[in-house]
Amino acid sequence: MVTSGTMRTTALIASLTLLAFGVLADVQPQKDFDLRKGQCCLLVRTNVKYLQKFGGKWYRVGLAYDSLAFARYRSRFRISMGTLTPLSNGDAELTMYEMGLTGCQPISYVYEKAAVPGVFKYFSTRHHRVKDIMVVETNYNEYALVLKNKKIDKELTQVALYGRSQKLRPELVEKFREFSLSLGFSRESILTPSATDDCGPA
Repeated sequence: MVTSGTMRTTALIASLTLLAFGVLADVQPQKDFDLRKGQCCLLVRTNVKYLQKFGGKWYRVGLAYDSLAFARYRSRFRISMGTLTPLSNGDAELTMYEMGLTGCQPISYVYEKAAVPGVFKYFSTRHHRVKDIMVVETNYNEYALVLKNKKIDKELTQVALYGRSQKLRPELVEKFREFSLSLGFSRESILTPSATDDCGPA
């Protein structure tokens, strides 16, 4: 039985989790991303069905970043590939593959589920910081819009467009651009990298 106190506590945790995104608190994650069918929207539950649907191979085909350094090095970016593996506890493991000086290099992260379905957090070994991840929109079999927030010396935000293939329909790329612009990103900070040979498992 769910008490009113439990529901209020869960709602409070969910609100605080969204506030971690600062001025982006109005952006909501994918509806019903990992809720069991028939459960009240305030009861956060692990739903293997949706997480399994979101798992598998993804290509990062679009990126918007409000860092000044990003604009200087944007010509170096290429499409990168990653694999998302759902875990039994509702967390997920992401392995990204990028071409380095010594060949294809895998980098793995564990995404810990938050109180809000579709929101995760992970520890970046590169920046030694905890970052928040939100799956804003996805149809699971074609594309996903993902919002990332981190705090180093200031709040920094990224929007990433992921695809099941390296080439997405033009209207999906435009959706990514319009969403990024609506959050205040400049056109110069929005990038659709060039295609590249697969770096990682087939």
